[in-house]
Amino acid sequence: MPKPKKDARLSDLSVIEMRGSLALRIKQLTEKPGEHPTLIPGLSLYHRTNPTACFRASYEPGLSIFVQGRKRILLGGTEYLCDSSSFLLSSIDVPAQSQIIEASEEVPLLSIFLRLDMPTVREVVSRDDIPEVPPSPHRQGLAVGETTLGLLRAATRLLELLDTPEDISFLGPLAHREILYRILQTPQAGRLRAIATSGDLVQRTARAISWLRENYAKPLHMEALASTARMGVSTLHHQFRALTGMSPLQYQKQLRLQTARERMLMDGLDATTAAYEVGYGNLSQFSREYSRFFGMPPIRDVKASKHGNTALAS
Repeated sequence: MPKPKKDARLSDLSVIEMRGSLALRIKQLTEKPGEHPTLIPGLSLYHRTNPTACFRASYEPGLSIFVQGRKRILLGGTEYLCDSSSFLLSSIDVPAQSQIIEASEEVPLLSIFLRLDMPTVREVVSRDDIPEVPPSPHRQGLAVGETTLGLLRAATRLLELLDTPEDISFLGPLAHREILYRILQTPQAGRLRAIATSGDLVQRTARAISWLRENYAKPLHMEALASTARMGVSTLHHQFRALTGMSPLQYQKQLRLQTARERMLMDGLDATTAAYEVGYGNLSQFSREYSRFFGMPPIRDVKASKHGNTALAS
């Protein structure tokens, strides 16, 4: 019995070493903080040195691998914590709140984002030589898993292609396939299969999400939104809640509040102007809903954020 424990310890050490090596590589490729697109299609590197407040985030179909720092994501009341041992799968363009909770100059948050090529995902998961697992019962648009040695090695090989750009067009798709294969060897395999086989209803719901993102300041009429998605009102409600954890009306409210907050913080708008710009006709209602959502009234929240108080209530 002692032997398996020894093997487990060796495996853990290998994961830690590979994670450290990948973190060093990302740091070398990102000399300064920020988002860094690469020559590999769909691949971006992230280097963040400061914690942040909760901000609106959009997650397209993709895979994020974290190797340093910690991040908190909220979607429809569900909290997802991502740290140096985590990967994040996102299925469609889902609305979420994102907050970096651990990052510094000495130990920055470092991560990789790879946009999923859906035809490739479908081709890989349909192979006969890959064991099939039951579909995931988890239907929300995000899922967190634990990175493995195989996944870290595959990600490292993908980054190594940046040293030889002439190899990217041929070897890049192979590296993408290996990363998908490594995900299929984790407990999140069912989630990846669910993403690959997401049906017409999911795509129709995505249309409704897209419309709301572009028209959040307009009055919401469920019949019109359901017509945009080409489904019945009750079906849209059910599918929308399954993917986002909230109703279309709740989603619109979050978009309005988050956009108003960004306009006040980034553009210096006062609360009244911001409220009217995002579609509120009643300032008292805006203030009440803002306080419930962010934990304090608009003016106090903006002042606290500008003075570095990033620990905002969600």
